[in-house]
Amino acid sequence: MKVEQIYTGCLAEAAYYIESNGEAAIIDPLRESSPYIERAKKDGAKIKYVLETHFHADFVSGHLDLSNKTGATIVFGPTAEPGYAAHIAEDNEILELGNVKIKVLHTPGHTMESTSFLLIDENGKDVGVFTGDTVFIGDVGRPDLAVKTDLSQEDLAGHLYESIQNKILPLADDVIIYPGHGAGSACGKNMSKETTDTLGNQRKFNYALQAKTKEDFIASVLDGLVAPPQYFPKNAVLNKMGYQSIDTVLHQGLQALSPAAFEVAAEETGALLLDLRDPQDFAKEFIPNSINIGLDGTFATWVGTLIPDLKQQLLLIAEPGTEEEAVTRLARVGYDGTIGFLKGGIESWKKENKELDQIETIDAEEFAILYHYSENLNVLDIRRKSEYDSEHIQGVENFPLDFINQNMAELKNDQKYYLHCAGGYRSMIMSSILKSRGFEHVVNINGGFAALKNTGKFQLTDYTAPKTML
Repeated sequence: MKVEQIYTGCLAEAAYYIESNGEAAIIDPLRESSPYIERAKKDGAKIKYVLETHFHADFVSGHLDLSNKTGATIVFGPTAEPGYAAHIAEDNEILELGNVKIKVLHTPGHTMESTSFLLIDENGKDVGVFTGDTVFIGDVGRPDLAVKTDLSQEDLAGHLYESIQNKILPLADDVIIYPGHGAGSACGKNMSKETTDTLGNQRKFNYALQAKTKEDFIASVLDGLVAPPQYFPKNAVLNKMGYQSIDTVLHQGLQALSPAAFEVAAEETGALLLDLRDPQDFAKEFIPNSINIGLDGTFATWVGTLIPDLKQQLLLIAEPGTEEEAVTRLARVGYDGTIGFLKGGIESWKKENKELDQIETIDAEEFAILYHYSENLNVLDIRRKSEYDSEHIQGVENFPLDFINQNMAELKNDQKYYLHCAGGYRSMIMSSILKSRGFEHVVNINGGFAALKNTGKFQLTDYTAPKTML
């Protein structure tokens, strides 16, 4: 028997490969199916099952393509109602896989169809439980993503409590918890950087498992939840109802366009120009009205947070050779509208002597002088509220990038704004958005809050009290 976690850091997502005696199961695969097919081929195994713990909200699963290409049976837990062929398993149903067994444990709460899969080895011993978004390392799944008019987040949290008490906690301490996500995912609020652990350790260290009563559990799990990214419910619908093959998405998106063709496509389609380069490179020169979301950061999550329409057509400006990765990562979160990329990247645009724009930047030391000797500076800390509350520069306003689309009316395009995030990735995103919307006086602070703090020249304030830096 083999159990492998296939972890994708940019989405903080864990898929799993289980193999026994020539048969394999894949749990919660990402959109692209080839890595799982190749993994099974390496073992000479046939993929028998694609097990889905629930209708995911934070990514588009690859269950449909993987099933179509391998003949594997898609399996959901009780109450799931997918818009395509799948096996809807009963609670406690046993699935045979080679010499091992997988027991279906219905664990509603994160969503009502949420299901965990208990792996039982050749000797009948419980080895591990694949919990999806029911139990994480250090946390449990948020119960506010599947709220309906007749089902509140308190109701869902109550279901989650019962699921954990009745299905997970009765298992032995040495059973390994294999969660669907790790730190960085918006599917929980307190996830550990560790991506597996024993149930025994989680009994001791997972705050949500310490609750003495259902009421305590509900209160602790709901405390401090912030609104999820806007694309979450849209991805859940795709996972439930179906979507086009990623092969089609890649064929459409990987159209190499000359600068002239790129320009024509932009004018004729109204596509959003998405520049995936490093923020510092973008600041020096970029195609006017393009938006920078760097591919090396949490790219897909920020695309999903900031671009409201999954069907938005996209034209990419990328470092040559990274285009397929970009289209794939966009498809993972349901953005299938890429219609091409600039062949040769920004260098080809420059060779044609076409118009370029730039973002004004300022170093932390230079900004410190400006900050202390100027009046009425508009400085925006665009980190999340939790980051801002933890520590920020006294007098600087919090304007989270996450909610820029909702809060744009608060900004005036005739004002000059100085922006910083933690290190510079997010502030360049916001700088590019503001520039594209007619804000000509935008200044990005290089190095973000970390660089500002390291100067030792600012008074810092946390949520409770101010303190002066030494």
